[in-house]
Amino acid sequence: MRVGLAEVYNPSMLPTLRPGDRLLLRYGGRVRPGDVIVVRHPFQHDLLIVKRAVERRPGGWWVRGDNPRVTNDSREFGAVPADLVMARALLRLRPLPSRGQRSPVALLGWLSSAVRPFGSRSRRLRAR
Repeated sequence: MRVGLAEVYNPSMLPTLRPGDRLLLRYGGRVRPGDVIVVRHPFQHDLLIVKRAVERRPGGWWVRGDNPRVTNDSREFGAVPADLVMARALLRLRPLPSRGQRSPVALLGWLSSAVRPFGSRSRRLRAR
């Protein structure tokens, strides 16, 4: 099993993922509807994007972001061919709060959400 890390840079997966979050990824393996995945952008192959796999279609995976205000997903570019699916997210890792925000309450809030697994049975499909 090959694993790696990726950082989230844009708000397309809010509220599930925030810019600055890191993802522990598993390369290869089976993708199921509801999985958070990393894919190569169909029109710009050097750009990797994080989306939710919604459903398998004849042309590949229909992917959507959890943020309804951001439409750079299959609504814009159609189904993503299966060979452009790079990895599936296993865990979300939140960065520590900045030094000025490290009060005990802020640290407890961070600790409660710092590591969140993406389990196949426990996640809720948000992309529509």
